[in-house]
Amino acid sequence: MREFSATSPKVPVSDVPLSDLRKQYLGNQLSRKDFEGRIFQFLLDNYQRFHLFSHDQDAFTDYLCWLYPRLSRAIDAYKEVGASFDAYISSIVRWSSKEYWSRTNDHYIAECACWETHAREDSFASELTPAYLAEECFKPVKKPRQILILLLKSYSFVSDDFIARVAPAIGVSPDELTLMIDKIRELCNDREEKIRNLQEKLNCQYYRCVVYQRQLESLPESSARRETLCGCLKRAQAHYTKIKQQLATINRKASNSQVAKIMNIPKGTVDSALYSIKHRALHGLYKPYE
Repeated sequence: MREFSATSPKVPVSDVPLSDLRKQYLGNQLSRKDFEGRIFQFLLDNYQRFHLFSHDQDAFTDYLCWLYPRLSRAIDAYKEVGASFDAYISSIVRWSSKEYWSRTNDHYIAECACWETHAREDSFASELTPAYLAEECFKPVKKPRQILILLLKSYSFVSDDFIARVAPAIGVSPDELTLMIDKIRELCNDREEKIRNLQEKLNCQYYRCVVYQRQLESLPESSARRETLCGCLKRAQAHYTKIKQQLATINRKASNSQVAKIMNIPKGTVDSALYSIKHRALHGLYKPYE
């Protein structure tokens, strides 16, 4: 093995074996920072020896930046028994690349799943918000109180745009109708909070299902991890279905007593109006403009 001294001619980093660099470090000819830096440069200059990343030097550089903290710890862990320091570092570079690929793939899958989940939320939101033509308007109705009761009853499906268009048809101002809608939302606040929490849990489970599904697609059939992920996916899908069923059973309409309280009328009046609307609608007799 070659010996180095302070007066030795300078040799390119890539031509100096790692074992020799380590001797310089142990002999206090290199600081810890210079030693680690030279190892990094050696690996970078000789990246083609490792046959990783299809000889893509930029990808290999990114990998070394991720690996650098481990290389620092590996220097202290090396024992001068068995393999040389060069072989030791080379094995760390090769074996750690598997974990790097796995982590990179998981991050990519998680990012795709996140965007897919957001797209699903945006699509769901757009379905709940109806679009109205600019020229569309509502004619005055024959029984405005019945329409008002229906609006308050179905407050969670009423948009601000709809309020502005329907208010003149039932003889109230948009501000007054908005205030009534806000009051009934306050009465139903606990239920609204429960719905929001369940919706958030549903989105989280949907995200997990997408992540597990994509991870399964990236694994070979014989992989030991595949069986574990299959179990995770089944549990996530079952949990997703359970939460979805819980959401479906929640009544998103205000109660008749809440509507009566907001309108300051007897609950029986609300019951009677809704029964009349339902009865006439079932028999095709409900015509609000006549």
